Amino acid sequence: MGNCLLWTKPVTTKESGEDLKSSDLLELAREVLSIEAEGILTVRKRLGKSFEEAIALLLNCKGRVITCGIGKSGIIARKIAATLSSMGTPSFFLHPAEALHGDLGMVRPEDVIIALSNSGETGELNQMIRAVKPLDVKIIAITGDPLSTLAKLSDIVIDVAVPREACSFGLAPTTSTTAALAMGDALAVVLAREKNFGPEEFRTIHPGGHLGQRLKIPVRDLMKTGGDIPLVLPGTSMDKAIEEMNVKGLGATLVVNCENKLLGIFTDGDLRRAITKWGYKLYELVIDEVMTKEPKTISPDSAVADALQIMERHLITVLPVVIPGDQVVGILHLHDLLGKGKVQFRLTD
Repeated sequence: MGNCLLWTKPVTTKESGEDLKSSDLLELAREVLSIEAEGILTVRKRLGKSFEEAIALLLNCKGRVITCGIGKSGIIARKIAATLSSMGTPSFFLHPAEALHGDLGMVRPEDVIIALSNSGETGELNQMIRAVKPLDVKIIAITGDPLSTLAKLSDIVIDVAVPREACSFGLAPTTSTTAALAMGDALAVVLAREKNFGPEEFRTIHPGGHLGQRLKIPVRDLMKTGGDIPLVLPGTSMDKAIEEMNVKGLGATLVVNCENKLLGIFTDGDLRRAITKWGYKLYELVIDEVMTKEPKTISPDSAVADALQIMERHLITVLPVVIPGDQVVGILHLHDLLGKGKVQFRLTD
């Protein structure tokens, strides 16, 4: 580059012509995020009977779930269809304009339509809904206006109205599309739980993706071993046990005998409960008196999917890894499965 100087044009506001400083840019970005968070929380407070009815309808759907919308709502509808499909509910996106020119043949009476429109007055969308009415297809509307035309045409209306858009002019769909997307995620997650859709089912329909491969990894490839395992012996004082937890940073310590046989586990949750029960007297006790005996365990040859299932079922984040005879060979933390090393979430799956 030699002696060349790099120069970046400052950001300027159209209204005042003044340059925006870096701090101003960050503050504006924080305001956008706060407005969108406010929108989702507002929708959360209104969540009620219509959501329950939508879940019941989707659970009883004998066909496919069809999502539809125009413009930005259409983009959100496509994502909702993809999420539903990836979590065990067959779904696809249908463009309202294409539907009016022949693609309505894809719709069957046993299907359920999820229609998205913030205003509820999108012409092509409402025209399509009217066109499928003779098929007696059930319609779920996700809209910002529960009194709109779309709402009146629908069987169930989920209100996702937000106080304001994050756009400086209050015009571009920002907070409203975020709220609709979040509602779609809520429907997909609750529906999957109601269908008992777990890691094993997820692995079956994601055989080639990163997440599918993640679930097949054996526990031994991700567990911590050797000196990274938090361990204390019976009779260890509480201050020493807590020190071991802090040093190893897993929010737990295993309790083993001299033959390395697992006797119990003591976690951050156990610590909070012990403090509530014993107060300062906790430090007069030894680990044996407060540990959880017979903790959940897993084999090093088990798949990550099995570990996730155990953690989800029992609401725990740490699993001792043992071989026959309860001999400790490792410890597995939820973070190792979902956010570190070989296992990471990727937006491409």
